[in-house]
Amino acid sequence: MNAEPNSLAFALPEKINSRHNDRQAIVYVRQSTVRQVEHNRESTRLQYALADRAFRLGWRRDQITVIDDDLGRSGASALDRPGFQRLVAEVGLGHVGMVIGIEVSRLARSCRDWHQLLEMCALFDTLIGDADGIYDPSTYNDRLLLGLKGTMSEAELHILKARMHEESQGASRRARPGSSSRICAEAVGRSGAGSRRGRTKSYPSGLRPVRQASLDQRRSALPRGPRYRTSRSCSQWA
Repeated sequence: MNAEPNSLAFALPEKINSRHNDRQAIVYVRQSTVRQVEHNRESTRLQYALADRAFRLGWRRDQITVIDDDLGRSGASALDRPGFQRLVAEVGLGHVGMVIGIEVSRLARSCRDWHQLLEMCALFDTLIGDADGIYDPSTYNDRLLLGLKGTMSEAELHILKARMHEESQGASRRARPGSSSRICAEAVGRSGAGSRRGRTKSYPSGLRPVRQASLDQRRSALPRGPRYRTSRSCSQWA
């Protein structure tokens, strides 16, 4: 994403022929979300600057077409990307000598869409360029490298989605109503049960403090003195 378009300068000259320069060069510009369009302006600027690179590679200004219809659209599918559909259609009509994108992920995040574009480019002798170089999809080595780039692009999207899903699930669990109060209630319940067991152990008779005090008061009200004697079972007159 942050690679300068000037890095295309080392492209092999023999890959670009007059039959390519006679047709148009398409610069494909895309950002995944509206937020990226608003805040990642440097990336957008670098993508538009690829038009200057196409001019240096031999295309006239009037032959260079910039397709930016997919700004703010995800590359996960071609169904909601009119710009990508237009690009594939132009390639299929034989109007395009080279397709340029800042990187493979800007063109497609789906292997199905990516390989569809590769098939069309190989069939109609259209080159593909990115920040790393110029590729001919009709040759084995370039096709192999482009296929690997597409697979990595799709895998990167899968990893990003998995991370976002885990973060959203964690946030929903933390924000679920009653989750914190239920945890606090369970903790208080365990603490209360422990304290009750502790008080029971401190009174061997098994009586609570209030009941023990009441029994002591009743005993103090009984008659006392030498006129009385207490048997083992009850109190009687002497």
